[in-house]
Amino acid sequence: MFEVRIHGRGGQGVVTTAELLAVAAFTEGRQAQAFPTFGSERTGAPVVGFCRIDDRPIRTHEPVAEPDAVIIQDASLVHQSDVFGGLGADGYLLVNTSWSLAELGLDSFVRRFRPERVMTIPATDLALTHLGRPLPGAVLLGAFAALTGQVQVASVTTVVQERFSGSVAAGNVAAVHDAYDLARRQLEEASRAHTD
Repeated sequence: MFEVRIHGRGGQGVVTTAELLAVAAFTEGRQAQAFPTFGSERTGAPVVGFCRIDDRPIRTHEPVAEPDAVIIQDASLVHQSDVFGGLGADGYLLVNTSWSLAELGLDSFVRRFRPERVMTIPATDLALTHLGRPLPGAVLLGAFAALTGQVQVASVTTVVQERFSGSVAAGNVAAVHDAYDLARRQLEEASRAHTD
């Protein structure tokens, strides 16, 4: 089973992100579940979404305590709550930011991870470019597909087109592809740096 925890703030689409990921996995013939937990239900309050993906039926329904991947939709949370709790050294970390991990003050922390499993993506910037709105969730799933290989980018774009319509769907699809391509380039650069 592959378990994902998504951290963000109310109004950023954390719940939608978890649902889109689950449906993308489901369209590939896998089992999946998604559910949120809320601190307080107001815009800007911390929100956590969970997603599980497996090839067998998923019987557990508890919050994800030891995730295989953490997606951080709002980088301001990295120093305000325990967003990294339970994430092992073999886990994946995806942070929505245009800053580097060093600029976020995380460079020493992330040294325990494999370099090809840690990534920052300017998902909000991509969403603003393609949608005109700061909604990074679907965009991050494009990068997640490249980073983890748990879902295909085509599955992500399919569920985006089913969930949204018109220019919102088209903008999200374009942003998803940009994030996927950016993530692939980062992975290639990390691989080259590792072999040099």
